Amino acid sequence: MKDWLGVDLKHVWHPYTQMKEALRLRPVLIARAKGIKLYDAKGNFYYDTISSWWCNVHGHNHPRIKAAIKKQVDLLEHVLFAGFTHKPAIELSSKLIALTKNKFNRVFFSDNGSTSVEVALKMSFQYWQNIGRKRKAKFVSLDHGYHGDTIGTMSVSGLDLFNAVFSPLLFAAYKVPSPYCYRCPMKKERSTCVIDCIKPLERLLQEKHAEICALIIEPLVLGAAGMIIYPQEYLEKAAALAKKYKIHLILDEVAVGFGRTGKMFAYEHTPGIKADFLCLSKGITSGYLPLAVTLTTEEIFRAFYGDYEKRKTFFHGHTYTANPVSCSAGLASLSIFKEEKTLPKARKLMPFFHRELEKFRDLDLVGDVRYIGFIGAIELVKDKKTKQGFGLKRRLGLEVYKRGLKEHLVLRPLGDIIYLFLPLCTSQAEIKDILTRTYSVIKSLS
Repeated sequence: MKDWLGVDLKHVWHPYTQMKEALRLRPVLIARAKGIKLYDAKGNFYYDTISSWWCNVHGHNHPRIKAAIKKQVDLLEHVLFAGFTHKPAIELSSKLIALTKNKFNRVFFSDNGSTSVEVALKMSFQYWQNIGRKRKAKFVSLDHGYHGDTIGTMSVSGLDLFNAVFSPLLFAAYKVPSPYCYRCPMKKERSTCVIDCIKPLERLLQEKHAEICALIIEPLVLGAAGMIIYPQEYLEKAAALAKKYKIHLILDEVAVGFGRTGKMFAYEHTPGIKADFLCLSKGITSGYLPLAVTLTTEEIFRAFYGDYEKRKTFFHGHTYTANPVSCSAGLASLSIFKEEKTLPKARKLMPFFHRELEKFRDLDLVGDVRYIGFIGAIELVKDKKTKQGFGLKRRLGLEVYKRGLKEHLVLRPLGDIIYLFLPLCTSQAEIKDILTRTYSVIKSLS
């Protein structure tokens, strides 16, 4: 039998991985998948508790998505999207606009979450240039925000672990404290605060709005920061400030879009807000193929519309922009939402998921438990009173990951934070089994 892992370690460079450590903790060779389970080459199963990096919505090997992909491959696998178009992209655009209830009416296709956000940043910047507001050239974001790994998206992100080494390459952007309730930047208790953490953003916009293009924010959940789930009121107030000071609002729903929070899009929890850009990827095809979109308004679009010599064209694109096979997978995923009543079924189970997560608060190492929809996070601490974490040297999260594999779980931590990002097709019995196993793993570390 061929030594596939040996070949892997000889030639492959894995993301977010110190490859020296991969010699000791070798990659798991996955051979197939079905539903919410992954199966390795030896036949062992693992619950895909993080939706294969937050993208699998309907489970692996869904017949409808597979059939749509196969059908499209027989017709048209790819064509450039400049000067040409095709039905899957047109139909997907229409359906996405309808899902937003026409809050957005223009769709720009790209390949992944980072590019979706890059498009929004560049569009916002060029919009102000096109209308003669040249001073508006900076962005503001949250200090725990994460928006991707390209140069622009790193510039508006705030996670030093991911981007500190690249800081000389990044452009300057304003950062404001994140609404991290467990570790409140204003030193308040959630029970008595009145969203005081919005005040730094308010002061910044009051002073600097004339030079700011846009505010970019992940609605309700700061994903890579540790699934920090923050109050709806913060998003409402931030959106109101963006409107008051006439800057764009960019909603990065790359992770939380397509049902993860209990609604199709997370911003729907705050229905009164108005945004200028909506960035989507990951769950758009249920993780079957790469695809991303940036939705925007007719007002933004019109600022780029004009005679060629006016130099208002948005010169941005990707080779696989609006790939027809990916678009067909996206259309199939949306049809599953409707025909299988995915969201209504998932919503019925979300309270059960939340109740089961609450049981983790009793564990000695658990400082905080937070959840929304089918997203849950368990923050591990050395001391519950001081909220002191374990840090990089202890690497408790890595121990959770290794013990999780033995319990047939994919628990890929974010530092000291263990999280679950369940596919929407997860059953009640599967939720119970996953959380029972996860509880056992964390308890074993005490």
